[in-house]
Amino acid sequence: MPDATGPANPTDTTLLAVRDLEKSYGSGSSRFDALRGISLDIRAGESLAIVGKSGSGKSTLMHVLALLDEPTAGTVVLDRRNVKDLKRSELNTARNKTFGFVFQQFFLTASQTVLENVSLPLAIAGVPVRARREQAREALEQLGVVDKAANKATDLSGGQKQRVAIARAIVGRPRIIFADEPTGNLDSATGQVVEDILFTLNREQGITLVVVTHDDDLAARCDRRVRIHDGRIVEEVAR
Repeated sequence: MPDATGPANPTDTTLLAVRDLEKSYGSGSSRFDALRGISLDIRAGESLAIVGKSGSGKSTLMHVLALLDEPTAGTVVLDRRNVKDLKRSELNTARNKTFGFVFQQFFLTASQTVLENVSLPLAIAGVPVRARREQAREALEQLGVVDKAANKATDLSGGQKQRVAIARAIVGRPRIIFADEPTGNLDSATGQVVEDILFTLNREQGITLVVVTHDDDLAARCDRRVRIHDGRIVEEVAR
């Protein structure tokens, strides 16, 4: 396993790595250890499933991997750089440009149009209005919902909302998509379509896909899966 400062081999395809990761909440008798010494490499272009029961620590691990939360201890390395060495502005830029997010709850703003929802990451990145509208429409076209661009999010079905959420995730051309229970609120047929979209993006565009799920069938579609139990990796399986 490479040293925590980064991959030992300069040709290594490791894009994101964590070493001896710990995350705790509270203190004293109320302390809860969500992650307990996790080390993991994520390689460019692969699909990885993080599986486990509710409360196992899988979503906490995703939040730390995606730089949405800081570990209590351990190291996070992105593109061979320890994220502790990044300034806050560099951290925000890295998170915005490197990662896209798809969640079970969609997190679309009901009062905004579909186009405005998809454009949001570009607005945060400071992309000019015309350019971000063009990129948002391209993403919606790719997901087959460009005809819904002027609709409010409340006008969409669950499957359409998740397509819009995926369009928002890819609009900034991320290197990694984190998908947290992406089919959890969908019926089985619609969920299958959403899965197919995510794996097509992974296969055809080379976007690294990290899926957090309790669904073993979804996990089995990934190149590799790790199982979390009580904050520790207890199993790692390659397809």
